[in-house]
Amino acid sequence: MGKENNYFLTVWIFLGQIYATFSSDPEPTTAVFVNSTTVPLPTTTEWISDYNDIVSKFSLRSADIPEDDMCYLVAGSPETIAECEFNPETQTFVVIHGWTVTGMFESWVPKLVSALFDREPTANVIVVDWLTRANQHYPTSAAYTKLVGRDVAKFVTWLQNELQLPWEKIHLLGYSLGAHVAGIAGDLTDHKISRITGLDPAGPTFENADNQNTLSRDDAQFVDVLHTNTRGSPDRSIGIQRPVGHIDIYPNGGTFQPGCDIQNTLLGIAMGGIKGLQNMDQLVKCSHERSIHLFIDSLLNIQQQSMAYRCNSKEAFNKGLCLSCRKNRCNKLGYNINKVRTTRSAKMYLKTRDMMPYKVFHYQVKVHFFSKDPLSFTEQPIKVSLYGTHGEREDIAHVLPVLNGNTTLSFLITTDVDIGDLMIVKVRWEKDTIISWSDWWGSSKFHIRKLRIKSGEKQSKLIFSAKEGEFAYLVRGGEDAVFVKSKEDTLSRKEKLLHKLKTQGSNFGQNDA
Repeated sequence: MGKENNYFLTVWIFLGQIYATFSSDPEPTTAVFVNSTTVPLPTTTEWISDYNDIVSKFSLRSADIPEDDMCYLVAGSPETIAECEFNPETQTFVVIHGWTVTGMFESWVPKLVSALFDREPTANVIVVDWLTRANQHYPTSAAYTKLVGRDVAKFVTWLQNELQLPWEKIHLLGYSLGAHVAGIAGDLTDHKISRITGLDPAGPTFENADNQNTLSRDDAQFVDVLHTNTRGSPDRSIGIQRPVGHIDIYPNGGTFQPGCDIQNTLLGIAMGGIKGLQNMDQLVKCSHERSIHLFIDSLLNIQQQSMAYRCNSKEAFNKGLCLSCRKNRCNKLGYNINKVRTTRSAKMYLKTRDMMPYKVFHYQVKVHFFSKDPLSFTEQPIKVSLYGTHGEREDIAHVLPVLNGNTTLSFLITTDVDIGDLMIVKVRWEKDTIISWSDWWGSSKFHIRKLRIKSGEKQSKLIFSAKEGEFAYLVRGGEDAVFVKSKEDTLSRKEKLLHKLKTQGSNFGQNDA
């Protein structure tokens, strides 16, 4: 996996070098030598009101034409505020793109702009254009984040001073290198900005950098981060691996996103014809860009908000051990996140679908396998079917890494169907491709008395007993073992009610940017 990701990173940077070579003229060569150590932080306050050296452009987009720059706000030119019809009474979003191999805005920009307007129709959505600096060789563009961060800091401070704009109405959203631009801007504005959302902040050259040169939890009143492409060794993964916000969410473990495998990506490119060839970089950035689409999903699909759960590791999460919502251990992903500031960064995990809406429902299954004989298997495929009051989801595939007799296992399964209150569970042990001697000479049968199942989204803890008799029998290649709901923990019912009140109440991140 690490070697494959290093290959993808090399291809990604190589593509950028090709495009940079044949793109429009770069900025003067004197600027190319900028790096994170040669541009010191300002030591006086005069720099913040010197707008002559601002290179970045700030376009106020509209809901009607989200893809075009129709009007530019210019720091130091207050007449542009009226010309662009900036609304000082409402929320202001500042969208900051990342490194680009084409020198043009990527297709996600108008999609995010439209989604922000869909959720907040009267908002101001400003898109930062630093394309000339973002279209250089990657190390050069990475170094430019310091200067672009200064541009953004100057612009936001000018706008706030000019209109006496409340800082709590300013929300920066930065993707890849743009996340670090947002962090630097937040740091240079004395951390007054209300919220910064980092969408898979870039990893190379930033993994081990200090807080002044990267996005960090100190850059705004609240910093939330999505990590979607952290595969590979540190500083070689496309997205930064370490937590850098108050809340850092790692969908699907943060390493790789469903639907982003080479086969699916190539199919999408092929279906696009000649236009699809322009999206060859999707081979590399599909997982990276998923962070943006997850945030867009949170804006559009209000009734299907994805939940993330605090956990020490993705391995523990995959065992279903972290589905608690007590003491702020769970939170909504994206726009409606509950702004919880803890003393340390909170790492949270969740699973998702491979397309929008991305929400799935998480279940921990805990089961004890009894056996008369000393049975031991590895990599065993099973299928679990769930039947509830609102629907059903059959044949959820899962592989048990180890399956031994007289042991208790815990594992996580997910479904994209809201089945309501769970009533019946079926488990089937599939035959694997390897022929085992036990199929001929021994037993491949386990006895299961009950299942303990916890729902992350409903916060319910249920016990399921064998439908017939004391035990249900799990036989390799045999029929389903069937279990029916027997009881619910009394404490579970209380927790479920409190969780429902919290997540559906008026004070859980509603319209809270």
